[in-house]
Amino acid sequence: MEIQHLEPKEIWKNFYALNQVPRPSKKEAQVTRFIIDFAQKLNLEHKTDDVGNVLILKPCTTGMENRETVVLQSHLDMVCQKNNEVIFDFETQPIQMEVRNGFVFAKGTTLGADNGMGVAAMMALLESKDIPHPSLECLFTIDEETGMTGAKVLRDDWLTGKIMLNLDTEEDDEIDIGCAGGIDVSVNGEMAAEEILKDAKIYKIRVKGLRGGHSGMDIDKNFGNANVLLTRFLYAIKPLQIIRIQGGGLRNAIPREAEVEFALSPSSNDIDTIFQNTKKDILEEFSNTEPNLQIDLEQVEFPSKGISVNDSLRVILALTSAHNGVFRMSPDVPNLVEASNNIAQVKLGYNENSGTFSFAVNSLSRSSVESTKKQVVQQLTAAFESNQFNVETSGDYPGWKPVPSAEIILVMRTIYISLFTDEARVVACHAGLECGIIGAKYPEMEMVSFGPNIRGAHSPEECVEIASVQKFWKFLQEILKNIPVRN
Repeated sequence: MEIQHLEPKEIWKNFYALNQVPRPSKKEAQVTRFIIDFAQKLNLEHKTDDVGNVLILKPCTTGMENRETVVLQSHLDMVCQKNNEVIFDFETQPIQMEVRNGFVFAKGTTLGADNGMGVAAMMALLESKDIPHPSLECLFTIDEETGMTGAKVLRDDWLTGKIMLNLDTEEDDEIDIGCAGGIDVSVNGEMAAEEILKDAKIYKIRVKGLRGGHSGMDIDKNFGNANVLLTRFLYAIKPLQIIRIQGGGLRNAIPREAEVEFALSPSSNDIDTIFQNTKKDILEEFSNTEPNLQIDLEQVEFPSKGISVNDSLRVILALTSAHNGVFRMSPDVPNLVEASNNIAQVKLGYNENSGTFSFAVNSLSRSSVESTKKQVVQQLTAAFESNQFNVETSGDYPGWKPVPSAEIILVMRTIYISLFTDEARVVACHAGLECGIIGAKYPEMEMVSFGPNIRGAHSPEECVEIASVQKFWKFLQEILKNIPVRN
């Protein structure tokens, strides 16, 4: 009830209702039904397609008949991440929320403010009776977070609006006019199982407590990547036999936790000294950005199988060679990451069915320039193929090229100054927005993206600033009042 009584109530009550509905990426059937029911209760014209995208139409208010039709767009799915100790099922349970220090958080999980705040704002506009606006085409897409498949299959005859307001960015003083494209890079390999030497000692190293975050927006913040840190220990300790690796998860989230089990010959180097020295270096490097980082070493029970020392070396060298983090800063736009890669997930384990060990690495490479996106993929491919692993790419989507002279951008800059007595920052972002895909289908459409302050997106630290939602709502309403006259 505390959440529903926050201001502006129009948004918070809808955000609360939305967060009662499970909406993991690729499992949006319940939330699609929720949005359709919402439209039906308001007696608004609506349509849906085979994948679950929903379009709701609302006629203009009196006096706005000659204004351009506006497309409002947000995605229905959310990133599902939780702290290890939290017991939570994203497919069945509502998000548990609380207010802390002027922000709304979830309790140990992602909040879904990305992009739930945009969805809630669109719902508020659709049910409003006293907000002036032109004709609205409210587009709710699915599966933005794991492939943008909803936007990719969007029909090219659904929308008539010439202006699109995407409500999926996370800084309330920014007007976004461009974004990065992306591509998934997947690595896999099979390795023979070997018996662990009986006199070997078995160890587990665990990295946890990292901040994680959005693999685009946070990639330049020097946060730790659990998979990368774990690999540093393996490289320092080798030779060894790897038994199991489990690190990270979703491609668009910087991995917060990872662990490895391995066997070490008694004649090997002093593992305690190597571990403590490497740990000391890492903790010093990340003392400011990762204050909760924990790294532990322990002896564990003896398993029967692992991969060979040589295969273990192949894994270690490939992971050590693979690029992670910022690849290139833009030479044209100040402080903009042009290209990056996130080593999101590393898995190695015994496959009972085949009697072999399976190795898999999943990354998301981003760039606002197609040629450097290809270069990132080439380097990743070289790192893994040179160590005899297979590399595949999928889910390629385009970036969104900025058009700074678009009329809606000039309108929004003027409104921002009049409301907040300051200049908005007109920027391009390193996240992947659906604007590039939708823009390819509707090339004449002017597009812009904005939103409230959201921190820690794609991690259990995700939160949204209450005062910023008020600012965002005020800005959005004023934009709709001042949409240009139809040509």
